[in-house]
Amino acid sequence: MSDVRVIIQRDSEREERVVTTGTTAADLFSGERTVVAARVAGELKDLAYVVADGEEIEPVEVTSQDGLNILRHSTAHVMAQAVQELFPEAKLGIGPPVKDGFYYDFDVEKPFHPDDLKLIEKKMQEIIKRGQKFSRRVVTDEAAREELADEPYKLELIGLKGSASHDDGADVEVGAGELTIYDNLDAKTGELCWKDLCRGPHLPTTRFVPAFKLMRNAAAYWRGSEKNPMLQRIYGTAWPSKDELKAHLEFLAEAEKRDHRRLGSELDLFSIPEQIGSGLAVFHPKGGIIRRVMEDYSRRKHEEAGYEFVYTPHATKGKLFETSGHLDWYADGMYPPMQLDEGVDYYLKPMNCPMHNLIFDARGRSYRELPLRMFEFGTVYRYEKSGVVHGLTRARGFTQDDAHIYCTREQMGEELDRTLTFVLDLLRDYGLNDFYLELSTKDPEKYVGSDETWEEATETLRAVAEKQGLELVADPGGAAFYGPKISVQARDAIGRTWQMSTIQLDFNLPERFDLEYTGADGTKQRPVMIHRALFGSIERFFAVLLEHYAGAFPAWLAPVQATGIPIGDAHVEYLQEFAAEAKKKGLRVEVDASSDRMQKKIRNAQKSKVPFMIIAGDEDVANGAVSFRYRDGSQKNGIPRDVALQELVDAVERRVQV
Repeated sequence: MSDVRVIIQRDSEREERVVTTGTTAADLFSGERTVVAARVAGELKDLAYVVADGEEIEPVEVTSQDGLNILRHSTAHVMAQAVQELFPEAKLGIGPPVKDGFYYDFDVEKPFHPDDLKLIEKKMQEIIKRGQKFSRRVVTDEAAREELADEPYKLELIGLKGSASHDDGADVEVGAGELTIYDNLDAKTGELCWKDLCRGPHLPTTRFVPAFKLMRNAAAYWRGSEKNPMLQRIYGTAWPSKDELKAHLEFLAEAEKRDHRRLGSELDLFSIPEQIGSGLAVFHPKGGIIRRVMEDYSRRKHEEAGYEFVYTPHATKGKLFETSGHLDWYADGMYPPMQLDEGVDYYLKPMNCPMHNLIFDARGRSYRELPLRMFEFGTVYRYEKSGVVHGLTRARGFTQDDAHIYCTREQMGEELDRTLTFVLDLLRDYGLNDFYLELSTKDPEKYVGSDETWEEATETLRAVAEKQGLELVADPGGAAFYGPKISVQARDAIGRTWQMSTIQLDFNLPERFDLEYTGADGTKQRPVMIHRALFGSIERFFAVLLEHYAGAFPAWLAPVQATGIPIGDAHVEYLQEFAAEAKKKGLRVEVDASSDRMQKKIRNAQKSKVPFMIIAGDEDVANGAVSFRYRDGSQKNGIPRDVALQELVDAVERRVQV
C-alpha cells in the first residue's frame, strides 16, 4: 500500500505526516473528541473524507464558529428526522444553523403545539442515543429528484443548484457543485433510518450532539417570500456541553427580563398601537421624558462641538432620490410613492442626507465656512418587511440624530478623527463603555464612484479607526453604495453587541449633487461629505439603553428621579414641600399620596425602578430631615433636607448609576 504525505495545520504550526492510502481525516485526529470536521484547501469536509497526497488538513474544533455551525446543522437534521417519525405527513423545508442555534421549516396540516415540541425533543434524544452515522452520498440531479419525489420543497431546491441564496438558508442544501444526500444509518446494521438533501458537512454520528434544546415554533413563509406557502418553523439551540447550554439558557432568561418591549409596557414608556401600524411607536409621558433628556443632552454637546441645527420635511419629490441614487439602490426599503400635483411622485424620506445637500447648495460656499457641520433630529421612514420589524430596534418610522459634515480633502482626516472621538465620548456619557470598531468596505456589486476614490476613502477611515486603540474588525462588502464606513459596536451589560454610531466618508454624493465651494485660490472645488449618525436612531438607542439598564436608568435619565413615601398621612405635606424644592433645582420628584400602606408604596417604587425613595416620618419632620432608600434596599436615615437635595443634584449632574 502506497504512502500519502499530508500537512496538519494548527494555527501557525505545521506538521508533516506520512500516512497510508485510504486514511481519513478521522484517522488523522483519532482520539480528539473535540474535532468534528476538517478544512481542506479552504473547504469544510466530513471526518470521513479520505485525504490525498500533498493536502493541507486543518482540524475544525466544535468550539469554533464552523464547528458550532456543523453541530447545530446536524442537530437540525436530528430534529427533522424526529418530526417525520412523529408526523409522517410532514414535508421538509430548510434547516440551516443560525446565531446560537438552528431552525427547520416543515409543511404540516396544523401548527405545532408546545406539547409537540416536548415529544420531538424526547424522540431526538432517542435518535442521539442510537448513534446513527451521518453518511454523505453524491447523487445526480435525476437521482435526487427520484429519491425525493415526495418532498416538493426539496425538488425546488434541486432546481436552484448553483444559485442558492445564503439569505434564506437554501445554500446549506445545494451549492454550486455536485448534489449530495446525507443518510442517517443505523450504527449496528448500517440500514437507512432517514435522509436529507444537504451539502454538509456533518458530525460523524448523532452521539456527537452533547446538549440541545428546542426553544419555540413560529410561522414562516417558504424561503422568506410572502408569495410562498406558510410553513411551521421550529427553533432550537445546541452547544458543545451541558454547562454551555445551561449558561446560554440563563443568558436568554436574563435577556427576556430586559426585553425593551416588555419593559416599555411594564414601565409605561411606549407602545406600538395596532391602529397606527407595525413598527410605528408612540412614546408615553414617562418615555417622553427619557427621550427628551437624551435629546437635550445630545443637542447641548453638539452645540459645544460646533454643529449647526437644520430641519427638513418628511416627504419630497422622487426626483431628489433619483439624483442621490437611492431610487436605484434603495427603492425596496422605501415606502411606495404618493402621486400628487398631477402625477408627481412624492416619497416619505428614508434618510436626510439629500436634503442636507440642498441646504449646502442653497447659496455659494467659501472654504472659510468649512468644515460645515449640519445636525438634525430627522424622522425617516423605511418599509421594513413585517418579519424583521422588532419593537424599537427595527422600526418603520424613527428619528435619526443625523449629521453631515462638509469639509475639504485636507481637513477630512482631522475631521473624521474629531468626529469618532466625539461619538465615543458621547456614548460613554450615556453609560456604554465597551466598544470595538468595524470597517465596512466596498460591495463590488453595489457601489458608485471610482475604485481609486473608494481606496482613498477606505484607507483614510482605517487610519482614523486605528488611532482610537480599539479592536478593528473587517466587514468586507458591508458599505453603503456611496462610501465606506466605520461602525461603533457597543457591548451592553450582559455582553450583547449592538451597532451604534456609523461614520461614512463620501466622495460621491457631492459629485451627484454638483456641490462646490470657492477655494482660497478662487477656484470652484468639490467638498468631501461625512455622514454621521450617533445613536443610529433615537428609538433604537432608547431600546438599547432600556435593555442595558434593565429599566433601572441612572438618575439623570430616569423619568422619576425620586419618589416621596410618607410613613403616614401627616407626612404628605412635608414631602410635597421637599418635592417642590427639588423641582426648583430641576429634579423630577413625585410624592405617593395614595391610600396604600407604606410597604406597598415602597414595592410600587421598586417596580417602577425609581432611583431614590425619600421617606419621612415624625422624627424626620421634627428634625427637618428625610431618609433615603436606595434601589438595592439599603437605607440612610436622618439626612438633612439640604444635604438630601444636594445628593440628588450630584447624582444627576455626574450621571452616576445608583
